[in-house]
This record gives sequence, structure tokens and C-alpha cells, in this order.
Amino acid sequence: MPPSATAADTSKTVKLERYNSYLRKIHSTKVLNASSKVLFRATLLVALVLLLLFAFNYHPLSDSRAAASHHLHRRSFLSTGIFSSSSSSSAWEKRVRQSSTAKRQHGLSVLVTGAAGFVGSHCSIALRKRGDGVLGFDNFNDYYDTSLKRARQNLLEKQQVFIVEGDLNDGPLLRKLFDIVPFTHVLHLAAQAGVRYAMKNPQSYISSNIAGLVNLLEVAKAANPQPAIVWASSSSVYGLNTENPFSEEHRTDQPASLYAATKKAGEEIAHTYNHIYGLSLTGLRFFTVYGPWGRPDMAYFFFTKAILHGKSIDIYRTQDNQEVARDFTYIDDIVKGCVGALDTAEKSTGSGGKKRGPAQLRVYNLGNTSPVPVGRLVSILEGLLGTKAKKHLIKMPRNGDVPFTHANVSLAYRDFGYKPTTDLATGLRKFVKWYVGYYGIQPRGKKENSHADDSA
Repeated sequence: MPPSATAADTSKTVKLERYNSYLRKIHSTKVLNASSKVLFRATLLVALVLLLLFAFNYHPLSDSRAAASHHLHRRSFLSTGIFSSSSSSSAWEKRVRQSSTAKRQHGLSVLVTGAAGFVGSHCSIALRKRGDGVLGFDNFNDYYDTSLKRARQNLLEKQQVFIVEGDLNDGPLLRKLFDIVPFTHVLHLAAQAGVRYAMKNPQSYISSNIAGLVNLLEVAKAANPQPAIVWASSSSVYGLNTENPFSEEHRTDQPASLYAATKKAGEEIAHTYNHIYGLSLTGLRFFTVYGPWGRPDMAYFFFTKAILHGKSIDIYRTQDNQEVARDFTYIDDIVKGCVGALDTAEKSTGSGGKKRGPAQLRVYNLGNTSPVPVGRLVSILEGLLGTKAKKHLIKMPRNGDVPFTHANVSLAYRDFGYKPTTDLATGLRKFVKWYVGYYGIQPRGKKENSHADDSA
């Protein structure tokens, strides 16, 4: 075959291969484009599905904070809804004003945060009964049984005290309340309580006890007039202090729990807002408050429940095998202290967020001044309930509890006549009477012990 023929055949083969390669590239491109479109549509579909799931099940924070965050979101939605309808807003504002209006001459107008709580509900009723205006504020969180909080709310409604359902971190809602009502005082009792729970859900303490306090003070400093503020600190701030009885002059820089640390932080924050903005601030360090309508997480409360149900109770002893003791303070005595602090609180000196002069800054112990061993508490409950407790003595774990509390209340006595009058036996008798009535329980030995109880 001549060379020219061979070259021609080779040229045709090369051209054919190039053409086939070109066709393959076109085909691959079409397949790739088609695949890309399918992939894009599938991705878009999956994204839409995830978005829907996200919208219905969104919890923006870690599990430890999810409930609180969801609660705040729900409250913000409710408060926004209140303001969006003119008719409902008008009715809501009317209730706020009516509840806040004093019924006696020169009566106070008090915003009580944590009004559905133990101390808050008792203080709200006491203030309302003497003719002060009282507006409650509570987020009804589920730290303990919310039905108990709702029952307290029903008690307040009978006294014509309205509770606004909201969160301290809902700034717009708080500002709305201060726009409607020129509060003379704030009794700030809302907080995340409990020493041991802080080990399970520490973020809730930061959100309520620190961020919530700061948000309230931010709104109060800008109010015109600025209210005087009385707020709940805690005896827990004394922490590892070994001097007894605990005095306001003792050191409080060794907290034994996160709860105590947040309350100590609150005292320092109060100092700052007093110094910069002229807010009148009074902190009250409560010592183990007990009584009717109390908190189910407190020892006297869950001891009572356990004894009645035949369950064992843990009684702590110190590491050196000493009895743990508490300065148990009856709720009526605490209420007197709160009201006394409100009545002697001086006006704030700021205006429009600016300090005009020095303002009052105080801290007081409110206790019973008589520490009682926890074993004695159990013995009293056994007598009142007519049932022996199944006691389990154990060493106190390192969970933030302290072995001993004892209040020196001489400062509160000097400034507003605070003088506790209820001993533990008397106070527990009143608590048990409420407990068995509220939960519909007939304690054993009630008749046998009635005379002994009356003489306690």
C-alpha cells in the first residue's frame, strides 16, 4: 500500500477518535448537568424538611438551658400578643393598673417578682391586706410542681392581686409595666432557688439570678420615678464562714455553691447600680424559710412527704460526725422583715438613668436566731404526723450545703424592728396542718398528739 494511503487512513482514524471523544464529553456533560439538577433538587427538599423539623422542635441552647429558653420564647410571644391587639391590651392594662393601685392613703405601689413563689405569695397578700397596690410577676417555671404555684396564684386573685406571666429577661415586657405604672417599690424575690440543683442546671442560675437581676435594674434605673428596690439575697453567701452567729460584717467571699455565688454576685451588682445610677437597694439574706405553701424541694417539706409514705429519709452529718443544724425561720417572720424593709427604704435619687445624689444601700440578715439540729426537726415531724421516720444517717456530700447557719439579726431589729417570734415546733405544726389539708391526708396519731401539739 502506498505511503499516502496509509497516512490518509491514519488521519481518518485520529479524526474519528477525536469525534468520539467529543461525543463522550458532551454526553458526560449532559449526565453531569442532569445529576447536578437532581442533586440540587434533592438537597433543597431535604433542607425544607429539616427546616420544618427545626421550626417545630427548636431548642436553641444545650439541654440544661433548653427549657428556660423555650419558656422565655413562649413568654415573649405572649407579651407580644398582648400588645398587638388593642382591645386585649386595654383590658390587660386595666388589670395591671387596678392591681397596682393602693387602697389606703399614702399606700405603696409594689411590683413583686416571684409572686407565685413561696415568700412572694405571702408578701403579696400581706401588702394587699394592708391596702398597698401589688402587681405580681412570675414565669411559673417547672423547677418544682407548677400546680402549687397556680394554687398560690388563685389565692392572690382572691385578694385582687394580678400576676403578669413573664420572664425577667423579657425587657420589653418589663418596660411596658413601668410605662403603665409608676411603681414606688420593687420587691424582687424571683430567682432560681436551691443549692443542689445548681450542679444539674447551672445555666438557669446565671440566667435568673444574674442576667434577670441586671435586666430588672436596667429597666428600674431608666424609670421615672425610679423605685426603691428590696430584693432577696441569701444566707448562703456566708459560705465557708466559721464565725457565729453570722453577721452582715462577716466575710462573704467564700461561697460553697453556685447558688451562693450568684447571690453574692447580686450583692455586688446592687452596689454598682446604687453607686452609678442612684438606685435605693436593700438586700435581705433569708435563713431557711419554712411554713404553709412552702417549697417542695426544702427538707421539712420532702421529709413530711417521705414520712407519710413510709419512705426513708437521708439525715446528714458533718464530716467530723456532728449534727447539721439550720436557723429555721417561719414565713410570717420573714414577711414582717420584708415589709419592714420596704417601709424604711428611702427613695432612689436618680432620674432618667442619671444619679442625682447618694442613695441608700443596705443588707440585712432575716433569720430566727435559734439554730436547730435537723434530727430535732425530724422528731417534731414524727410527733405531728404520728409516724416514725425511716432515718438513714449519712455524711454530708460536697454538693454546696453548709453544716451550720445562725443569724445575727440585731441590725434589722435596730433599723425596722425585726424580731422573730415563731419557734420551730409552732411553725411546723402550722405547716403540717396546711400540708395534710392541701393534699387531703389524714395523719396517723392526729388525735393522740393534738393536746401535746397545742402545748408545744
